[in-house]
Amino acid sequence: MQMMRKLEPTGIAAAEIDGMIIHSFLGEQRNSGKPRTIKPGDSKLEKEWRSVECLLIDKMSMIGLTLLAKLNRIISIAKHVDPQVPFGGVNIIFFGDYLQYRPVYDTLLHTDFSLSSKNKSGKLPTEKEIQQRVARSLILQINCVAPILMFRNEVRTQLNNKPAIHNAAQLGHVPMVCIAQDTCNGKPIEDPILIKKLLELSDNKTEHLPGLLLFVPGMPAILTQNIAIELRLINGINGIFQQLVYQADSVSTDVLSEIFPKNTQYIHRLLYALIEIAKSKIESNLEELQPKLVPIPVIEQTFRVDVSDVFPKDKKSKSN
Repeated sequence: MQMMRKLEPTGIAAAEIDGMIIHSFLGEQRNSGKPRTIKPGDSKLEKEWRSVECLLIDKMSMIGLTLLAKLNRIISIAKHVDPQVPFGGVNIIFFGDYLQYRPVYDTLLHTDFSLSSKNKSGKLPTEKEIQQRVARSLILQINCVAPILMFRNEVRTQLNNKPAIHNAAQLGHVPMVCIAQDTCNGKPIEDPILIKKLLELSDNKTEHLPGLLLFVPGMPAILTQNIAIELRLINGINGIFQQLVYQADSVSTDVLSEIFPKNTQYIHRLLYALIEIAKSKIESNLEELQPKLVPIPVIEQTFRVDVSDVFPKDKKSKSN
């Protein structure tokens, strides 16, 4: 019997860590509309949880308060412990970022109920709201090993860049930074000040595409969209970045950001990146590439930019 279980909110993520979908582990189907009936003395339930002492839950942002309250209730019944003991005494370890993805049809783990109480003064909370408040109190009792909530994407990007830069130095690799090629109405932007301002925009304003993207061979990568489902090149699958393919005359060493080392190479015209995806179902070589080495092309996104985010507020742009 397993003493530790690994849970994920999605099937793809669960397969990657050899774990289970949290809804399946709780014996419930997300879309069935019929919640599992849990009663004290359920021998099947007790057997399922008898040896479990630790739960690892990844992608915590996709776990809502309702689901967490349900998990707490089920474990408490299965373990025959005082309901006031969090999670029936089972150790719960959460991984992830509070702000990465939202839970589906559920309430965020970091919801502040003190604000909603002021707005709903005089109204009694529903049973669902009571359970969510219980789950929120459990979250507040968790000992955070790294209590960092990154509310700004700039901070998150910097935290991601630092270990990549460190690894590049340790392995003797030259850091390579891909530069976003911004256009307006299909035409390249030529104003150097505007180019610099656009590159500095937070990626939550540019459809999650950063202006400067650092690459170091060996760094982990993850696909964010389906490329070929039959080959298991699907959204959420992990890989290892190996190499960039770009136009030879598009490399420069002109410093565009003080964040990166002085020896950084800046790639202006990227063609594609080679990602090693071990769990893909590619059996033959792709045009003399090594097996499992997949070319990932450049992604294009269209987004609108508020002029006030680019230019100082005391200056008005003369162009549209």
